Amino acid sequence: MQIHDLPYSDPGVPDARSGPRFLWWLGRNQLGGQLKALAWGLVHFMAVSALPFCVGFAVQAVVDRSGTRLALAGGLLALCGAATALGDTFLHRAAVTNWITAAARVQQLLARKAAELGAALTRRVAAGEVVAVSTGDVEKIGWFVEAVSRFTAAALTVVLVCAGLVVYQPALGVVVAVGLPLLAVAVLPLLPAATRRADEQREKAGRATELASDTVAGLRVLRGIGGEELFLRRYRRASQEVRRAAVRSARMWSLIAALQVLLPGLLLIGVVVYGVHLAREGRIAVGELVTVYSSVMVLAYPLRHFEEIAMAYSFSRPSAKRAARVLSLERAVGPGGSRTALLPSGDLHDPATGLLAPAGRLTAVVCGDPDAAGRLAERLGGHATEKGPSVRLGGVPLDELPLTAARTAVLVQDKDPVLLSGTLRELLDVPASGAVEAGTALAAAQCDDVLQALVQGSLDAADPMDARITERGRSLSGGQRQRLALARSLVTDPEVLVLDEPTSAVDSHTEARIAEGLRRVRAGRTTVVFTSSPLLLDRADQVVLVHEGRAAAVGTHTELVRSDPRYRAVVTRETDDEAAAPGAGVRDDAALDGELDVLEELREIEETA
Repeated sequence: MQIHDLPYSDPGVPDARSGPRFLWWLGRNQLGGQLKALAWGLVHFMAVSALPFCVGFAVQAVVDRSGTRLALAGGLLALCGAATALGDTFLHRAAVTNWITAAARVQQLLARKAAELGAALTRRVAAGEVVAVSTGDVEKIGWFVEAVSRFTAAALTVVLVCAGLVVYQPALGVVVAVGLPLLAVAVLPLLPAATRRADEQREKAGRATELASDTVAGLRVLRGIGGEELFLRRYRRASQEVRRAAVRSARMWSLIAALQVLLPGLLLIGVVVYGVHLAREGRIAVGELVTVYSSVMVLAYPLRHFEEIAMAYSFSRPSAKRAARVLSLERAVGPGGSRTALLPSGDLHDPATGLLAPAGRLTAVVCGDPDAAGRLAERLGGHATEKGPSVRLGGVPLDELPLTAARTAVLVQDKDPVLLSGTLRELLDVPASGAVEAGTALAAAQCDDVLQALVQGSLDAADPMDARITERGRSLSGGQRQRLALARSLVTDPEVLVLDEPTSAVDSHTEARIAEGLRRVRAGRTTVVFTSSPLLLDRADQVVLVHEGRAAAVGTHTELVRSDPRYRAVVTRETDDEAAAPGAGVRDDAALDGELDVLEELREIEETA
């Protein structure tokens, strides 16, 4: 795989049982690139390591006054220099290719998992962790994958050079052959402490990133309550903790780096002292002493890769662990189905709760627990986070459909929809049936004031469709973001549309107009709205009360508010004390009639408006 061939047509199925297993899986899937980097690494390191032999040969030729051997030594030096340059160039290319392709594979796997899990991802993994995995962790994992081949080439070079020195000059070669392995493993006792400090640093950095993400996401609210300074102090403390942890980690790694310089230096001094002693006794030639001395100096270069691989592993292991944790997440139902991709139609039925949404009608669902309502909305879209019987559309289980087909048939808009940055035209450019135009959807969602605000905020956009929306729509109010998200869902025009509290941040008059627009645009389509707003409930064809995980009552809003005290407690915000009061189960008919008359008057006003 070359960089220009990215992205992968299929990144594969990762082994996400643990971080080390994931790293091993990545390495095995890039075996070709690893072998190429290993081959060029051997060319480079062996050429560098051969230079001392050439230098020693040249020195001995000068001592022996042999011009022929000196010329031969010069030719060998030139050949080693060319091989060093060639090997270094192609080793760098192969290593960078391995790094980028490994990082790209991980990014594709994460993107595929995010698309599979949908909105459930950030409910199961902290947003800061998702950001860390998809950015910095990907680079660290790629670093380790590419460093393996360079380390292997360096280790093989050290072994071969030590063996060569033993054959070339046994007296000094044995000293080098024993000393170099000891140097390589001398820092091993320090690695656990270095790894712990690096893990601590990344853990604190992840918390700081999560805190920063939450602060930015809630900046408008923080300004409203005057909490900016409080969160600034919290982030400042978290940032300082990251700095202190980074300094502690850097101290340990600097100690390891210092030992990588000090210990080879001590070995070099020992080799020189012993070599001079042997030369004075006439047991070795001057050229042999120069060769061994130069070899020890040069071998410090490949030995540095022992330090690098240790550092790369210590940094990539927790990164791989986080990536494996995200990649190991599964939907409660599988991503693929046994049926064809033909879209079913008909009633939407949830066997777990008994909820039935008739085809082509507007069904409102009242649930006293907002969290339970959110989970039920996810279930209706086939995104259940817990095991259970599959939701059926027209009698067809959604988990038997391919994931793309299930999502096309049932669209779920959660209570906190995300608006991507870009123009309004780009926001509404979504896969759609084509039956609902953008203007119709915007009008139904009552987005007139939103369009005006977008034009005023974009000086170079005369057409509202060309106005830019900031990241996550932060320049808009909560109600404006909700209405744009609703317009986007209406443009999609799915067979079944599930809306979770689509008007919770909208005023009552606008909410009433949205309810009418929703009925008009979704006429003949199945729509399920989770809400406790009387204005929306009054416009629904039927209302279902979900109590303690079961569909407890079905009827119109008027019928249920008169007959069911549980429904009335949720819709009218009746407190526990009021419900427990004598006669609380029987509301004053005149009061109920008054509330219903108000709803009727609002309906008439909106119809004439």
